[in-house]
Amino acid sequence: MTTDTYRKREFRQRLREIKSLPTLPPIAAKLNAMVEDEEVTAAQVGAVIEKDQVLTSKLLKMVNSSFIGFPQRIGTVSNAIVLLGFDVIKTLVVTSSIFDAMQESDIGLWEHSLGVATASGILARRRAIKKPEEISTAGLIHDIGKIVIRAELPHEYRRIEAIASEQGISIREAELELLGMGHAEIGGMLVKQWLLPERLIQSVSFHHAPESSPDCPELAAIIHFSDILIRAVGFGSGGDPWVPPLDHGAWERIKMGRRELREVLVELDDLLVELQDFTLEIRKISGA
Repeated sequence: MTTDTYRKREFRQRLREIKSLPTLPPIAAKLNAMVEDEEVTAAQVGAVIEKDQVLTSKLLKMVNSSFIGFPQRIGTVSNAIVLLGFDVIKTLVVTSSIFDAMQESDIGLWEHSLGVATASGILARRRAIKKPEEISTAGLIHDIGKIVIRAELPHEYRRIEAIASEQGISIREAELELLGMGHAEIGGMLVKQWLLPERLIQSVSFHHAPESSPDCPELAAIIHFSDILIRAVGFGSGGDPWVPPLDHGAWERIKMGRRELREVLVELDDLLVELQDFTLEIRKISGA
């Protein structure tokens, strides 16, 4: 058995043993059960969510924000469900539950994640991807593995930071060196545990290696390129100063000419300005 294989097995076992690993909030667990019922209506699901006023407020802010990019104003949770679908709403509910922890632990990473969600939505719509809002939510949670490492393995997290600083390498490279696996794979394990759609699981798991995705390489490529774009423009912080290398296979899947790339950057810049206002509003709602 290789050292990396041993580390992976050891780390997977440690993850299973962590009692405080982030889980679905009770309301999301209830939604999971409801959406399996073919007779459940959007109004019934909306009624469950609307019992939590803070969650409702956050959710409506999120679905009307620039990173979702829906063309019309959504005024009720039930309308949001009809327009965006159960999977997107469920993922946003889960995401809202980790936002507070992300804001408290790393504002820069939270803003980076919002930026990647925004860029992912732009690229998904330009590529006529089915359910582009779902790709936006994948961008939103693509770095959730970093939160797991920081919150649940603080000793390893400090060692990762030290290795990255001492060797002048990225956080991801330091993760692989110490743990034998990176935050993308860790995040994918968590998203799978949350029973979120396979498209989201693979987009998170393979956002640094899109061509390794067995079923969704194009979606993973969108998250991959969006991560690079947001790093390059300097919105938020991914934890280190490096811009990840562009995967050749991913670029071939979403390749665009200079003109389209300029158009994307102009659209992204406008939406990031709006996103700054959104982050301020969310902080007010959550009391951050």
